[in-house]
Amino acid sequence: IPMSGVGEVLEVVGDFGPFQKRLVLFTVLPCLSVAFHQFCQLFMVSDVPHHCDTSWIRAVGPNLTEEEQLNLTLPRGADGAYEQCRRYSPVDWDLDSIRTYGLNATEECRSGWVYPAGQPPSLLTEYDLVCDRKDLNDISQSIYMLGMFLGSMIFGLLSDRIGRRPVILISVILQGFFGLGIAFVPHFYVYMAFRCVVGASVSGITMTILALATEWIGASSRPLAVLSSHCCFAVGQMLLAGLSYGIRNWRLLEIAGSAPIFASFLYFHMLPESARWLVTKGKIEEAKKVLQKAASCNKRTIPPELLEQSFCLLKLKPVKQTKSGSILDLFRRKHLQKVTSIMLCAWFVNSLVYYGLSLNVTNFGLDIYLTQLAFGAVEIPARVGCIFMLQWFGRKKNQAVLLLLSGLVCLVITVIPEDQPVATTVLAIIGKFTASASFSTSYIYSAELFPTVIRQTGLGLCSMSARLSGVVAPLIFLLDRYHRAIPMAIFGSAPVVGGLLCFLLPETCGTDLADDTGAG
Repeated sequence: IPMSGVGEVLEVVGDFGPFQKRLVLFTVLPCLSVAFHQFCQLFMVSDVPHHCDTSWIRAVGPNLTEEEQLNLTLPRGADGAYEQCRRYSPVDWDLDSIRTYGLNATEECRSGWVYPAGQPPSLLTEYDLVCDRKDLNDISQSIYMLGMFLGSMIFGLLSDRIGRRPVILISVILQGFFGLGIAFVPHFYVYMAFRCVVGASVSGITMTILALATEWIGASSRPLAVLSSHCCFAVGQMLLAGLSYGIRNWRLLEIAGSAPIFASFLYFHMLPESARWLVTKGKIEEAKKVLQKAASCNKRTIPPELLEQSFCLLKLKPVKQTKSGSILDLFRRKHLQKVTSIMLCAWFVNSLVYYGLSLNVTNFGLDIYLTQLAFGAVEIPARVGCIFMLQWFGRKKNQAVLLLLSGLVCLVITVIPEDQPVATTVLAIIGKFTASASFSTSYIYSAELFPTVIRQTGLGLCSMSARLSGVVAPLIFLLDRYHRAIPMAIFGSAPVVGGLLCFLLPETCGTDLADDTGAG
């Protein structure tokens, strides 16, 4: 819908005054919260020594020492250590017979597992996420990402129908209560269901509050607003490292990370509705009030005649809708077909390598808290430096080279021996830097590649591609049972292909934005 009337009024209100800066400030808490929920599970499933419960032998040998019990009931592996996932099958013999003849038949751990005493409760120890249940850890991460994928669709449609403020309120309530609820779940499958809802609410909050900020902020200041939210996400990852280091009990950690979102209620009454959305719904008087409030906050005055003239036209003569493009136009026209296909691929592989590195923080060999701190810290220069790199090298080269570097780093990691954790972690941090910078590039490049009439549709489709990749990434880790290098080889080769394809895209730096789909 053409917003010439509202656009003129918004110009008078100001592009990035105190009113808009306050809006950007509102995004800080949600962005910090996203970082927590995205990666908190990594610190709740820390690996600990474990073995099968073999307390059955206590019935015939109540005075056995722990070492004697384990020696009689657990088989040893090739390295001489006790096996963690098998035990000798229980028998109805007396203790002397067991000692004399020994046990041969083995079975899986049917009576559960035993963990070191004095360990703070973790997801792994409470829900036995070991041996044949180990895969549930990666599956639950995938289900959280699926929640984000569903949330982006559901809340996107809902915010267009009922408004930005109600969707933000619903999402905050869902995230707060289900986030706290996770700390009290009795079963791991309930935990996964709650995480799915939290994932959906995370999408609802971030997507809607950023859309609201975008609709109030002038075009020249929007990149700064997006950059601010990305940097808050990076700071959130760093705070998670400190929080999880200080709180080792997973339930208390979940409460500590979920409760702060309720602080949003303290300033919710100050959150404005989008003036543009109000106009599209014919709520002219409400739009006038919110625009006047914004102007007052920015110490500006909207001339009464401009306000009346702009909205009088909207009342008397409903604004004709611009012929907007459909999703089919993205694939119907040849030039857009190429751009769309390559950008969908670029977003997918970018998300794949980003989460492939971020969710693998526990496997690089160094202290996970320091690694997480470095992973968060490196995103800030990556996001900020991206702005300068785009000006110096243009969009196409930047996008292609960053994806290629992200992939190559992962491929190099696959050939580094396991006993070289420092080299592996340093490479992973470099990969995180390039993947983060590539993500910021994608936001700007995609917005310039798609014509105005179909820009939001194109960006929405790319975002869904990235979300889908987020669902797939944790499942790829399941392939390490066949060879430890397979997941990282996939995370490396995919962005290399995506980076090469980006060289086929047109350069948009310094060119005017396309408004319609054109011929092709």
